[in-house]
Amino acid sequence: MKAKKIIKKLALLISTFAVYTMSTVTAFAEDVADTATTAEEPSAWGTLISTFLLPILLLVFLYFIMIRPQQKQEKATREMQKSLCVGDEIVTIGGIVGIVLKVNESTETVVIETGSDHFKILMKQDAIKENITAMESAEAEKAKSAKNKANALSVGKPKDE
Repeated sequence: MKAKKIIKKLALLISTFAVYTMSTVTAFAEDVADTATTAEEPSAWGTLISTFLLPILLLVFLYFIMIRPQQKQEKATREMQKSLCVGDEIVTIGGIVGIVLKVNESTETVVIETGSDHFKILMKQDAIKENITAMESAEAEKAKSAKNKANALSVGKPKDE
């Protein structure tokens, strides 16, 4: 999460610098064009590129740095919310930790049980932040695959004696 925040701040800094540079270059180009006494005029293509191409490139850069990763994260969160099962341990946006008792697909609600007093809460699926059970199983799968990969690599190597 810290890396994403740093990347967002860096992208904002770069975009601010690019806008400042673009306005400075444009102002400088206008000054040079005004003071030019020779027969040469600034080309229309150069003006077109400095006026339109730089902002377009900036928007493309911002899309790939900030908007696209956020859309991917939102899509993964929606998929996680739709794939809840009874018995999953979840955390809500408000920080409530509980176990899913019932999932109602038609109204997109879930009933969760929290605490040792077995409080039951009915809430919308959109209010669920993360599925702890799914995260733990994914981490276990990663560890298992990494272990199998390490074992497969070590089997093929001869032992040094």
